[in-house]
Amino acid sequence: MPKPDASRYRANLQGEVDSASLYRTLAEVETNPELAQVYRRLAAVEEAHAEFWRKELQASGAVVPQLRPDLKSKTLRWLARRFGPSFVLPTLSTLEHLDSGHYDTQSEAVAGGLPAAERSHARIIEALAGGSPAVLSGGVLARLEGRHKGLGGNALRAAVLGANDGLVSNMSLVMGVAGAQLSGHAILVTGLAGLLAGACSMAMGEWVSVSTARESFERQIATEAQELDQVPEEEEEELALIYQAKGLPEDQARALAARLIANKSTALDTLAREELGIDPKELGGSAWTAAATSFWLFAAGAAFPVAPYFLLSGWNALVASLVASGTALFVTGAGTSLFTGRGWFFSGARQLLIGSAAALVTFGIGRVIGVAIGT
Repeated sequence: MPKPDASRYRANLQGEVDSASLYRTLAEVETNPELAQVYRRLAAVEEAHAEFWRKELQASGAVVPQLRPDLKSKTLRWLARRFGPSFVLPTLSTLEHLDSGHYDTQSEAVAGGLPAAERSHARIIEALAGGSPAVLSGGVLARLEGRHKGLGGNALRAAVLGANDGLVSNMSLVMGVAGAQLSGHAILVTGLAGLLAGACSMAMGEWVSVSTARESFERQIATEAQELDQVPEEEEEELALIYQAKGLPEDQARALAARLIANKSTALDTLAREELGIDPKELGGSAWTAAATSFWLFAAGAAFPVAPYFLLSGWNALVASLVASGTALFVTGAGTSLFTGRGWFFSGARQLLIGSAAALVTFGIGRVIGVAIGT
């Protein structure tokens, strides 16, 4: 008869299968052979952990299932193939950090040395996503520096939340004017106006934000270039201390700093990345690209509540709008599980509940206002 721990073993096995498949995919799409090798090594460790839990299941007398990667893992693998490893690394880093203590209270895992390996994976992925590379070794160090610092945060998170902003705000607007019992034509016009106004506002705000950041980065790099010309020995010392803080021995840190400072172009690029945390080639990205992306993400979300009013009218349009918006709310909520570690159903249901509450409140306020002004 299987032990009561069999369900926990199966859950652990599923997690290792998911991680191994994701790391294998990252290794396949990574163009840098050294980084691809890092992913392959991580996958091999996860596969060894999976085998560990298979043996535990066998020892408990339970059936060992033939597990496949779950929906979250499949989604991240698809995104990695479509947009590259850099797109999913911030999300993966968050998930690894959340799971790093998962095995700490499991006696079998502790005996097998799994907690230390999981924490090591979390540190490595953090380094790959833009943190300290001191946990890695060899030639990978130099190639990681600054590689992912131009992401400007978690792109996947920004995409999901950007669409969600448009969805919730325009759904609330449409439900508010529907509550005031305006005509279908008036609701359609109001919804489209809300879509365009919100999208334009988001785009302009993003353009100003990125432009301001780029100008600030340019000033900082110019100041760094001036200091490099005037006091190169101080910049070399500063760079050596940075590498020491990241874990390199003092002699290696000083040798690396001296080699980099010898070439002014390389020195400025390195100082910008190491001291300022800026990628000189990206400078935070294009303001126009950020504005356009923000516009279309907001508009895509805002389109769901208003689209049914193109085809329907009255209560039919209202119900269709609620169904379309509710479905989109659940999907975007489930999407947040990719970077929160929560279950997709819980995340989707929570988002649906919050959005529905906002729609109900604005519908009620609209009804009160409509009665008050006699619409």
